[in-house]
Amino acid sequence: MTNNLIRVLLIDDHPTVLVGLECVLNAAPDIVVVGAERNGPQGIETFLRLAPKVVVLDLSMPGEDGLRVMQRLLGHAPQATVLILTCNSDDDTVVTALQSGAAGYVLKDSDPSEVVSAVRAAARGDLPIDARVTRSLLRDDGVDAQARLHLTPRERDVLHFVRLGLPNRQIASRLGISETTVKSHLTNVFQRIGVNDRTSAAMWAQRHLPNATMRRT
Repeated sequence: MTNNLIRVLLIDDHPTVLVGLECVLNAAPDIVVVGAERNGPQGIETFLRLAPKVVVLDLSMPGEDGLRVMQRLLGHAPQATVLILTCNSDDDTVVTALQSGAAGYVLKDSDPSEVVSAVRAAARGDLPIDARVTRSLLRDDGVDAQARLHLTPRERDVLHFVRLGLPNRQIASRLGISETTVKSHLTNVFQRIGVNDRTSAAMWAQRHLPNATMRRT
């Protein structure tokens, strides 16, 4: 059973939050907290040393904020799974975090069971997002916000190259995947953003993903 545990690293500057999270997550039979750090540099050092499956990261920390810490983590390990757990529900921050590679976004006042479920979902490769955040974005931006939230990192990668005008063959070569996989991603993207062709998809990406960060897997 030990080999199947979801190994989690916590990064948050509030010691009481760390203690509470550690108790909640360690109480789950399939999760173990392997480290708890109070700042970004220590968190990154521990991440590189322990290679946890999921990093639970706060956004508001002294020194480097959580977004910068996440960018540095993904720079070291593009496949890292970083779940944001924060009080910040600002729409722009949420979208920026997800576009930058966050594997989920949960608010700190969530029920403990929801945090546990989010860690499990992120470890599976899903994209857990607090329902209150989703509702707020949908009120503001409708379908566009919903599409931004639910595009996977790989779909954003493909859409990035479509925006640059690359054909499927070159996109496949750049990402190290097959043309068939590229076509599959594009089919999903078209459905999610509500377009029917590459030109419309490129225009949508230009408007809504101008600063998207490439994430190679």
